[in-house]
Amino acid sequence: MANKIGNAVKKARTDAGLTQEQLAKKVKDCSAADIGKLERGEKELTQDQLKQIAKATGVTQKSLLEAAAGSRYSDSSKKETAKKETAKKKETTAKKETTAKKTTAKKTDDTIKLTATEKEIIELYRKADTDTKKKVKSILKGEESSVSDLLQGLLGSAAKDLLKK
Repeated sequence: MANKIGNAVKKARTDAGLTQEQLAKKVKDCSAADIGKLERGEKELTQDQLKQIAKATGVTQKSLLEAAAGSRYSDSSKKETAKKETAKKKETTAKKETTAKKTTAKKTDDTIKLTATEKEIIELYRKADTDTKKKVKSILKGEESSVSDLLQGLLGSAAKDLLKK
C-alpha cells in the first residue's frame, strides 16, 4: 500500500513541478529524504502529512488515499480504462466504416444516371394525381395511340375544343 501511495505522491509532486526538497519544505516534520522514502514505498507518512502533501501539490487527499487503496481511480487503473475505451472506440469506428462502405456499395449498384428530361418527367409524374399517372403508364406501354387521346381522357370535351384550335 505504501508503494501505491508513494507513486501517487510522486506523480502529484512532479505534476506540480516540485522537487522532493521543495515539497518537504511545505510539509511539517518531513525531510526530502522522507519524501524519497515515501515515493519508494519505504516509509508511510501520517494522515496530516498526506493532507499537507495534497494541498501543496494541488490534488485531493482522497485521490492519494484512493491510489493507496488501489481503487479504480489509481493511475494504473485509469490507464487500463483509457486503453479499453480507446480499443472500444476503434472497434466502433471500424464497424461504422464497414457499414458505410457496404451502404455506399449498395447505393452505387442501385444508382441510375438520368438525363435532365428524365428527371423532369419523374418530377412531373410524382406531382400528378392517380388518374394522370395511369394515363402516362398507358402511353409509355403503347396502349394509348397519341397525346391527343391522353388529353381527351384527362380533359374530356374541353380537349376536343383545344385540339380543333
